Amino acid sequence: MRSIYLKELSSFFSSLTGYMVLVIFLLITGLFAWVFSNTSIPSYNYASIGQLFVIAPMVLLFLIPALTMQTFAQEKQQRTMEFLNTKPLTDTQIVLGKYFACMTLVALAILPTLIYYYSVYQLGSPKGNIDSGATIGSYTGLFLLASVFVSIGLFMSSLTDNQIVAFILTAFSCFLVYFAFSFIGDLPSLFGKWDDLVKYFGIEYHYDNISKGRIDTRDVIYFVSLASMFIWLTMVSLSRRGW
Repeated sequence: MRSIYLKELSSFFSSLTGYMVLVIFLLITGLFAWVFSNTSIPSYNYASIGQLFVIAPMVLLFLIPALTMQTFAQEKQQRTMEFLNTKPLTDTQIVLGKYFACMTLVALAILPTLIYYYSVYQLGSPKGNIDSGATIGSYTGLFLLASVFVSIGLFMSSLTDNQIVAFILTAFSCFLVYFAFSFIGDLPSLFGKWDDLVKYFGIEYHYDNISKGRIDTRDVIYFVSLASMFIWLTMVSLSRRGW
């Protein structure tokens, strides 16, 4: 698994992919958090970086598909999956190696945003007047959200040898898992009856809970279970080549 992990990280940073993910994520979140007046932290007049955690999922919704689309689709396109089969590696090691490599890149993209927290901490009146608990919960939720998006991306990439198709499938699937249940729950026929139950199955419901600083075990289990399910589906997809 370690060899796959290092190979994936090397491929990310030996091309523009890794650098583009880092730069675009920081650029877009920075513009919305500090420059655009409608969403900027200074214009909010409140010591919080909550805007970051509203914007970040939307950015990851497109950046993670761009990151994961090459993981398996490119291997199939370049006929290097057969080369991996000759190595003493199991499907589990291959999938987890690629998964952790993608998550490392996402973590490297999120990590510099701690500067936003430090800035607001210093600018607060009085100094340090920021809800650190909610911020920790929001970062936890964002990382868990990214873990699900990455697992979906790996699964979609394993289904095709076309990177563009993998990107579209991943972006569409992440959009559905994040937004669809909230939209369905707001339907007049369900409102006041089954709306809470329907929304409970969507990522947005659990992400909002954690973003408020309440790191509930049920929310963590939801994210871990969903990511694990798509990782397992990726392994099943890979096992088809031996059928």
